Amino acid sequence: MSTFRARRFVRRLSTLVVVSVLAVVVAACGTASDGAEGNSGVRMEHKYGTTELPENPRKVVALGLNDQEALLALGIKPVGVVDWFGERPYGNWPWTKPKWGETKPEIVGERDDYQLEKIAKLQPDLIIAQYSGMTKEQYEKLAKIAPTVAQPPGQQDYAAPWRLMTERIGKAVGKQQQATKLIDGVDAKFAAVRQEHPEFAEQSIVVADSFQPGEYALFADHDAKAEFALELGFQGSSEITELAGDNNAAEVSSERLDLVADVDRMLWTVADDSVRKRVQNDEVYQRSKVAREDASVFVTYYDPPVGAAVSFNTVLSIPYAIDRVVPLLEQTGPNAR
Repeated sequence: MSTFRARRFVRRLSTLVVVSVLAVVVAACGTASDGAEGNSGVRMEHKYGTTELPENPRKVVALGLNDQEALLALGIKPVGVVDWFGERPYGNWPWTKPKWGETKPEIVGERDDYQLEKIAKLQPDLIIAQYSGMTKEQYEKLAKIAPTVAQPPGQQDYAAPWRLMTERIGKAVGKQQQATKLIDGVDAKFAAVRQEHPEFAEQSIVVADSFQPGEYALFADHDAKAEFALELGFQGSSEITELAGDNNAAEVSSERLDLVADVDRMLWTVADDSVRKRVQNDEVYQRSKVAREDASVFVTYYDPPVGAAVSFNTVLSIPYAIDRVVPLLEQTGPNAR
């Protein structure tokens, strides 16, 4: 995976060409065969206003970086999606491949660079963008194509927690009860880890990546990857979160790895094993507590895609990530099994 694809989620403010708006094809009324609960007259607030939701939408375009995973978990295959991690051909992740089956959605953009003409041609009933950086200008154009639900109000871009995303997407497609059951199932897996490993609650953790030699991204507590680690029971880093500010990570040079000098554990999401070797050879890193105690875990985005599962941090990817990250944590550090 290129370093460009692995970089933190930065809003891409591309100039969009004004397109002619196609008429929206409204799906037939009635209850879907997969048990949709219905959505008649329901409205949803979001960053740019309030949207009246269609009842039982069948053609959904997902413009958030990982919104499609909550939809798949709810039994809905989006007709359009954006490319984030190089998903072409789409749906290669082991936690989503069974959900997609032979279906291949239309790729209607890369991250927040949406192709409005492609979206309009799909004639969607609903457009969803929760884990995104959608701008107001983009929203206003998309809302002319179909009812559009932008980012949750009060949340930073690319920072909607997985529970909130699942709840909102469940509501948007009329499957609130099913969404709640999915959330409860993932909560139970996190709770089981915390019960088995009470020592995690006494340990601090930082999630990080290194995109270039001597350059590091230390992820803030509100980033999806750090959120995953905290839900395993670990303590976060208020210092790094404050340094990151409105961004999802503090980007620092090697000299500032002193920020993690006394951290108990580190979880590194990296492009490949060469990054692990580069990090471990960094002289500043070698002086840290995690280096001395062999308390770092390195997971790759591909081969296997554990790092991608941690990065997506969705109701679908979390169980896959838990089953693979926790054994690695058990095998590292001073209390390794």
